[in-house]
Amino acid sequence: MKKTATPAAPQRTAEPETQDAQRSLNTLGAPLKGSGRPVRTEQGGSTRAQAMFQGRLHGALAHRLGVNILNGVYTSGDTLPNEIESSSSLEISRSAYREAIRILAAKGMVESRPKTGTRVTERARWNLLDPEVLGWMFETEPSETFIKALFELRLITEPAAAELAAVRRSDADVERMSEALVVMKRETLTTEAGRRADLEFHHTLIHATGNEALASLSSSIEAAVSWTTRYKARHDGLVRDPIPDHERVFEAIARKDAGAARWCMESLVRMAHEDTMRIINPDVAQAPQ
Repeated sequence: MKKTATPAAPQRTAEPETQDAQRSLNTLGAPLKGSGRPVRTEQGGSTRAQAMFQGRLHGALAHRLGVNILNGVYTSGDTLPNEIESSSSLEISRSAYREAIRILAAKGMVESRPKTGTRVTERARWNLLDPEVLGWMFETEPSETFIKALFELRLITEPAAAELAAVRRSDADVERMSEALVVMKRETLTTEAGRRADLEFHHTLIHATGNEALASLSSSIEAAVSWTTRYKARHDGLVRDPIPDHERVFEAIARKDAGAARWCMESLVRMAHEDTMRIINPDVAQAPQ
């Protein structure tokens, strides 16, 4: 069998069965609707490889269908290809297809009913704050309205979180935030290492609040931070260094100045929104009011 190219930057180079399964996932990169031809996959190998292939493939299929829904390839009320048709054309097991649909249903994006099939639900039911859905959203070109909504969410939560963190933070929290800042300054937010440090900074800040309910939102807030930062980098939008904004937040929290921490975080979010709006509309950059 002719070998395909190894995917760029795999997480690990494990045994051949793992690599075969990973290569098979890449075939789902093409749209699943309107392509005019079936998506073909490699399924040779041991029983273990088959199981690994199907287990990974349902995630790739959910990803592709989710992106297509967010992109408008499938709109609310559309019926997705049925289980038998899809498992045949995509050369996947019916159980893998069903698992992909379960993933989307758990995110509120589809619902399945007897005799009517699987339909795309109305947008109001989609869990847009699911970190995975946010990632899919930013694989498309998110609307200005949606990006503004993310920053409004950040303005509602992060300044208050910074205020609480300034009162409740531990010395260990301060140390972790300081370490994250060091990496951010050294690597910058144009690199993967710098962006990971940025997420660690925001993650530590939220958990420093000691508020269990707020901490439960941390994955969504961190995803919003991550994907808006990546969006700016993708569009060559990191023209202003945001590190000083983070330093001011850190300094206020370190000295337990709750009012300053809130104000500095609000300023950070508003400036980040302005930076993003300049990318979308260079002539009009306005922070949320």
